[in-house]
Amino acid sequence: MGTSTAARTQKLTFFTYPSCTSCRKAKAWLNANGVEYEERHLFRNPPSVEELMEIVKKTHNGVDEILSTRSQRFKQLEIDINELTVSELLELLSEDPRLLKRPILTDGENLIVGYNQSAMKELLA
Repeated sequence: MGTSTAARTQKLTFFTYPSCTSCRKAKAWLNANGVEYEERHLFRNPPSVEELMEIVKKTHNGVDEILSTRSQRFKQLEIDINELTVSELLELLSEDPRLLKRPILTDGENLIVGYNQSAMKELLA
């Protein structure tokens, strides 16, 4: 027997932005599958530096996994992010969440960046 979402010890946190297509798809999938989550609007309630540090700890490729290098905002930056310390980079991401890939979904132990249906299914298994 599989575990139900009610047996989950950690609540899912869903960092989203309403006009983001991938975010809307992920939200629709979560709702269709009866998954409870806390929705956090990335721009109105961005992740703190501490939350971003916890998110980065769950990545395979560090900050690169959550940094949206293709975004218009990133292209406008006139800094070399490779010259920033991790804490400076996390501070920048917290202050300007447009630089984050989205959506970001975490249960405190696992992390999914972007809309990834198979990863979401796996997370709920």
